Amino acid sequence: QVQLVESGGGFVQAGGSLKLSCTASGLISRINSMAWYRQAPGKQRELVATIRSGGSTNYADSVKGRFTISRDNAKNTASLQMNSLKPEDTAIYYCNAVDIFSSRQYWGQGTQVTVSS
Repeated sequence: QVQLVESGGGFVQAGGSLKLSCTASGLISRINSMAWYRQAPGKQRELVATIRSGGSTNYADSVKGRFTISRDNAKNTASLQMNSLKPEDTAIYYCNAVDIFSSRQYWGQGTQVTVSS
């Protein structure tokens, strides 16, 4: 089992920045990729950014150039630096981890990000 706990959400004005953190515990050695997803009211959960165990990253087109995902394997954390935030970035952000052997997905409880115009 892997447990994920997010932190760092909050309220910010458009153009501002926030940094989200996700701390993993449990069977850390089984984690392959980690990712951040988000879900806005009335919308489906969408992938924001992914970082693999080797460090390669992928981003949704809507956040490219504004968001940066990083990972500290020594601290078992994954972070999402969000700059130039827009009102459309308002959502609950979820940390995700994938088991390298079973491909089972683990989720954090989510953290709210609200961007005012």
